[in-house]
Amino acid sequence: MSEVRESNTVFADNKHEDRSAMPGPIPQKSKDDFGFDIPIESIPLPSLGKVYPSSSALCNRESVEIRAMTAKDEDILMSRAYIKNGTVISKLLESCIVDKDVKVTEMLSGDRNALMIGLRTIGYGADYRVEVECPECEHRNTAEFDLTNVPIKPLDIEPVDSGENVFEFTLPVTKHKIEFKFLAGGDEEEISKTQERKKKKGFVAESVVTTRLLYNIVSVNGDSNRTKIAQYTRNMLARDSLALRKYVDKHEPGVELSDYMTCAACGEESKVNIPLGASFFWPDTE
Repeated sequence: MSEVRESNTVFADNKHEDRSAMPGPIPQKSKDDFGFDIPIESIPLPSLGKVYPSSSALCNRESVEIRAMTAKDEDILMSRAYIKNGTVISKLLESCIVDKDVKVTEMLSGDRNALMIGLRTIGYGADYRVEVECPECEHRNTAEFDLTNVPIKPLDIEPVDSGENVFEFTLPVTKHKIEFKFLAGGDEEEISKTQERKKKKGFVAESVVTTRLLYNIVSVNGDSNRTKIAQYTRNMLARDSLALRKYVDKHEPGVELSDYMTCAACGEESKVNIPLGASFFWPDTE
């Protein structure tokens, strides 16, 4: 999304156009007290709003309006307190989402990522320069990605019940029936805080897989006792664990943060993940 053009959507509306990639920003405008035009964009949600309960402002909502970032929002990005406690993204979204009834911590991570890309493109443009390692020769390349080409990955499976972030999967080895959820922003923040507390207490053993499984799994064979589920995740057969994680990754709604890059050293063209590092919101302004 490079220069601002007329219209009011960042992603194509799936009722009329292909949602497979992001077109450029086409914002509405509002004015502040000094007459500045502040762009406002409607960002489609990959979840289509299907996972949110009727009590939520996001229920069956296919898009959310955001306004362009201001200098005050850059202060949020630089807040050491927010960075330290893992809430910087939530605070930024809270500031820029137009509808203040929207609770950003309950938003799926994929929906939040879609909003983050929208904020970045309307604020700084679609060109994103970042260092990426070549998977063939490990050479560090400075690559430039067009964020308008990032494909949308809409929700393609139905929840157990309408308006619930709960889905079913049968494990291939044990045949246990698992109910799982896609992680929301609040879950990601809790995971980050849990890992930080473990580090402070001197725990060096990584538990990324079991921790995320604990947050993903809602019930096992109908049993939703959290203590039992915690024990279950530690003792899952590796093949069952891998199958569940692959299924969740395959169907999780969001944006596909990957693109092709040609290595300057070996000349190989490879598909690489687009890292969202510090330069994502602090681009080179030369």
